[in-house]
Amino acid sequence: MLKAMSTATRLSMPTLSRSLPVFSTSSSRFASKDPTTRKEAPKIDTETVIALPAEAKEKQLYESHISVPTKVDLSPISGVPDEHVRCRRVRIYQPPKNAMQSGTNNIHHWEMEFDTRQRWENPLMGWTSTGDPLSNMKLQFTNPDEAIEHCEKNGWVWYLDCPKTEKEFKTKSYGLNFSWNRRTRVSTK
Repeated sequence: MLKAMSTATRLSMPTLSRSLPVFSTSSSRFASKDPTTRKEAPKIDTETVIALPAEAKEKQLYESHISVPTKVDLSPISGVPDEHVRCRRVRIYQPPKNAMQSGTNNIHHWEMEFDTRQRWENPLMGWTSTGDPLSNMKLQFTNPDEAIEHCEKNGWVWYLDCPKTEKEFKTKSYGLNFSWNRRTRVSTK
């Protein structure tokens, strides 16, 4: 405990050299005219101050990022058996709007799902059963490029199911039924 306290006081109090002149806030020769040039002391976390140097180095290693320059194939370490991935395709699609609601909530993302494998009805309860661990897996992505990158990283064969484009909405007016133009003009003879 005494060692941690001495480390904390050593880090929090800067050492001043005796040869330097005494610093005063009222002294005009050390005062800075521009407030942007003044620098504040860095904020130090109390756990960082108390931690031993080995612990601080370990924490810094955990916070650092690892960047891999090339694409890595994660299929050998994914944990999914080879027979479930080898000859299957992944469908990347944008889910349709719910037919029972007029809103467009939860359709602004892309989903990824595997094609279905054999299913059977369980004779005991009547539930649908499957031996496929990937049958119910659906992943959501913000755009199709992220989904494609994820599939290529895992070594899956994929295809993109593009949504049908919506027709342009044409505004209609009740007054157009009675307008006198060539489209609606009908001979009365």
